[in-house]
Amino acid sequence: MEIGDKAPELLGYDENGDAVRLSDFAGKKLVLYFYPKDLTSGCTAEACNLRDNLSSLNDSGYAVVGVSVDDAKSHQKFIAKHELPFHLIADTDKSLVEQFGVWGEKSMYGRKYFGTFRTTFIINEEGVVERIIGPKKIKTKDHANQILSGV
Repeated sequence: MEIGDKAPELLGYDENGDAVRLSDFAGKKLVLYFYPKDLTSGCTAEACNLRDNLSSLNDSGYAVVGVSVDDAKSHQKFIAKHELPFHLIADTDKSLVEQFGVWGEKSMYGRKYFGTFRTTFIINEEGVVERIIGPKKIKTKDHANQILSGV
């Protein structure tokens, strides 16, 4: 998925098993943020930063949805523990991470494995990808400001 591409109508299923559709966010810009894993330090920092700044994001016309390959049960725990006020898509079949091009080989401490590259897509009111904040640019503790400032 690149800038100018149309996002898919069906994004996936959330922590409750409900469909999350692009049309659910008509008239708003959608912050679709992909993150590696529930309840890990960086992912928690990012989610809590978005939570703490959600009213500013909403006031600026943004809605927020997170995506990881964790299952719905894991998402429910993550949401409950950190009082997250937005939905998390459980992309257990990896269809959305692959469609958006954020799944691939990673390396940590010399060990190679496959995982999600932390990436945020800003999708405009027409459902078109308007901006992409890539893995090396995301500041997990200041992500909402990055979105609002257009960085």
